[in-house]
Amino acid sequence: MKIISDIGIQIPQIHLPKPGVDLTKWAVIACDQFTSEPEYWHEVERIVGDAPSTLKLTFPEVYLEKPGEEERIRNIQAEMKRYMDEGILQPHEGFVYVERTANGRTRKGVMLCLDLECYDFNKGSSSLIRATEGTIIERLPPRMKIREGALLEFPHILVLIDDPGKTVIEPLSAAKSQFEKLYDFDLMLESGHLAGYAVNADFENRVVEALRELAKPETFASKYDLAPNLPILLFAMGDGNHSLATAKAIWEKVKAQVGMDHPARYALVEIENVHDEALEFEPIHRVLFGLKKDIFAEMQAFFGANYEYSPAAGGAEMIQRVDHADGRNQLIGVVGGGQRFGVIEIANPSTNLAVGTLQSFLDSFLKNGGAEKIDYVHGEDVVERLALQNGNVGFYLAGMHKNELFKTVILDGALPRKTFSMGEAREKRFYMEGRKITK
Repeated sequence: MKIISDIGIQIPQIHLPKPGVDLTKWAVIACDQFTSEPEYWHEVERIVGDAPSTLKLTFPEVYLEKPGEEERIRNIQAEMKRYMDEGILQPHEGFVYVERTANGRTRKGVMLCLDLECYDFNKGSSSLIRATEGTIIERLPPRMKIREGALLEFPHILVLIDDPGKTVIEPLSAAKSQFEKLYDFDLMLESGHLAGYAVNADFENRVVEALRELAKPETFASKYDLAPNLPILLFAMGDGNHSLATAKAIWEKVKAQVGMDHPARYALVEIENVHDEALEFEPIHRVLFGLKKDIFAEMQAFFGANYEYSPAAGGAEMIQRVDHADGRNQLIGVVGGGQRFGVIEIANPSTNLAVGTLQSFLDSFLKNGGAEKIDYVHGEDVVERLALQNGNVGFYLAGMHKNELFKTVILDGALPRKTFSMGEAREKRFYMEGRKITK
């Protein structure tokens, strides 16, 4: 595999299912979706049945910390070996251009490998590849347990580039008729359509050169109006932050034993342009389950005189008030918790974004036994449905503008965790391509 070390990428060997495999059953959504909706995953299991599927090669997080975890991991690793031994998975060399159509919009991306030596997820990182939100170190061990001993990786990682001139990915869209079509099918459960094309050598070189241009110090400094000596940020995490962090943690653990020329040094990802019109940033809301304390009294105590709660007539009014906040104070919608709908207003906030201000309280509230657990969900309908159940409470947050992302990370560092989502739940990446991570 060809390594382009100056921009931290590798042109990968990807494994795809052989002709004849039912791709609608093969591809399943990212494992960290629908974690509070087991009925979704039961329906996926029904659809897949005995067919070859990435459902059998990944670990849906709805089943994490449940009975049978160790057996599930063993089965995943055994299925990976069987799929390779029986030729169900077959190799393909090179970049893959990807189009995902959902909700009437088509997002464009390129599958490539990132060099984990160029990635640092720790706070204050200035690496070429950076996390855009805080990484929860405690979330890595269970993911490491799944990746360790695995023959293959199947990524749901989406990484962003800031390419306003649309020089890297968009030319592939115009030229796709020249490429071999690798797959083209409808995704399950009304999640849209997925197509992939083999990028030829000429356009592969064009992608590399366009990325190099974005990484030039003078291009970087001019784009963000920065001093010329600031470290370059070329790749910013979009989705799958903890998956890439897990790959990094495994690589740091094994590299002294396996050497620097090893497939575990790299991670397969899909890169997308933050300026793609079809890409929308959606807020990630919070739901607490099993309240054990009066959350409104606890928030009053935590924020003091800066806290104010006011009721809303319904979900529509709550959303309208939060989405149209004037910026002087931070507004957060609240659902349930013994109330119906309301809005919390925080004056003199401790962070620049409402999500960070809220999360500082929630971390403390959970640590002190205020609720049984927290989940991070997409869509106001899901917040309402879960939060209005007895004993639960939900928080509705407004989204951030995607054009703010790169400069914010460059100047302020990683955002609060779970700040934004690239699309809603059913728009998340589906597992399609695999890559060997062992020799």
